[in-house]
Amino acid sequence: MGKTLFDKIYDKHIVSSIPDGPDVFYIDVQYIHEVTSPQAFEGLRQRGIKVARPKQVCATADHNVPTENQHLPIQNDLSRHQVSTLVQNCEEFGIDLYGLEHPFQGIVHVVGPELGVTKPGMTMVCGDSHTSTHGAFGAIAFGVGTSEVEMVLATQCLMQHRPKRMRITVEGDLQKGVTAKDIVLYVISKTTAAGGTGYFVEFAGSAFSSLTMEGRMTVCNMSIEMGARGGLIAPDETTFEYVKGREFAPKGADWDKAVSEWKELYTDEDATFDKEFNFDASDIEPMITYGTNPGMGIGITQKIPSAADIGATTVKEIESFDKAMEYMDFKPGQAMLGKQIDYVFVGSCTNARIEDFREVAEIVKGKQKADNVTAWLVPGSKQVEKQIFDEGLAEIIEAAGFKIRQPGCSACLAMNDDKVPTGAYCVSTSNRNFEGRQGPGARTMLASPSTAAATAIVGKIANPADLI
Repeated sequence: MGKTLFDKIYDKHIVSSIPDGPDVFYIDVQYIHEVTSPQAFEGLRQRGIKVARPKQVCATADHNVPTENQHLPIQNDLSRHQVSTLVQNCEEFGIDLYGLEHPFQGIVHVVGPELGVTKPGMTMVCGDSHTSTHGAFGAIAFGVGTSEVEMVLATQCLMQHRPKRMRITVEGDLQKGVTAKDIVLYVISKTTAAGGTGYFVEFAGSAFSSLTMEGRMTVCNMSIEMGARGGLIAPDETTFEYVKGREFAPKGADWDKAVSEWKELYTDEDATFDKEFNFDASDIEPMITYGTNPGMGIGITQKIPSAADIGATTVKEIESFDKAMEYMDFKPGQAMLGKQIDYVFVGSCTNARIEDFREVAEIVKGKQKADNVTAWLVPGSKQVEKQIFDEGLAEIIEAAGFKIRQPGCSACLAMNDDKVPTGAYCVSTSNRNFEGRQGPGARTMLASPSTAAATAIVGKIANPADLI
């Protein structure tokens, strides 16, 4: 019987297997940042252990960094301490760090791919759930806890149980204004925020293979939001072209050898999955969430469903739905289009790449931002920031009344100065809309960069198809 893409990569990275137990699983690359690594380094220090392979660790500062005046000392005491601790740990253990003001600094899941550290067929981890982003390259990538961060630093291996495999296929042509973010929000709305629990997901079909690498990263980034361990997409010529020539990509004869190996990374025709879903791309319209988990999403022209409409039948399910409606101050039957909002955030490891800012520029060109909207446009890295200015996108965006901020995680998770006030509504391109995710009492609606940009122009939730 044939193998899935996941199993081909997984099997090549098994160091040994424990009968009726986990596998000793080799990790090619570990990404670290300032939030989940300090305890891991302290654990090594207490046990007198060195980092096993420091050249296979990629470090950057992202979660706590300010997105304005990065040349100045960080004002928040905790944030300043965490960033400075990362600097000290990397110096002590011999790890290259892309810290503040470094030309490669940025969000870890933006930096890795754009530097060519992320490559097909690899295994990679980070103390961050959205490590799944790197699966867009045909890699096994997943988030780990602090103790596992320490384990990989010490041994370059993890103890892992093989997850179940799921395939989600989307075929057909997309409607006007529909982007990668809309596809994945649609899939999550159909499978629910727990539908992928226990699985590693392969995304297949023309809707995914036609995406750019930026779009594929958005999709795999949010595989976590359906409860999956991670997601991946088979590499192809689009993948190879993206990786070629990047800082840490193979060169010369090594490149040719790598590509020949990468071309074998696909699911065999006779391979089987534990679960499969199939969707029609033409059914997807620009999406937006209305509740407090990413599965609570609808097409932008639709009305908020009732608990019964989404299949909530138990007391717990109905109470959870009612709690979300109370927090968001929404009611079933209410339209999302035309809802006045207060903030727009374009950024995060989901949507802070150059393609996302091209989308924004296309929507806002020749228009003006609504006065009632505060907009944070935050590139995912210093390299993305440079491209925004080099391509003339900043001129278009700033002429429309926006300001390009400096790279960082920003308003995705409110661990820095970019917090949405209590009770305010924010259309966000990030990945999570949990209670308080963007600030205590903040109300988040997830959407694509196109929808966020259209909303910022109109001042109310708007369909980007109407502005393209």
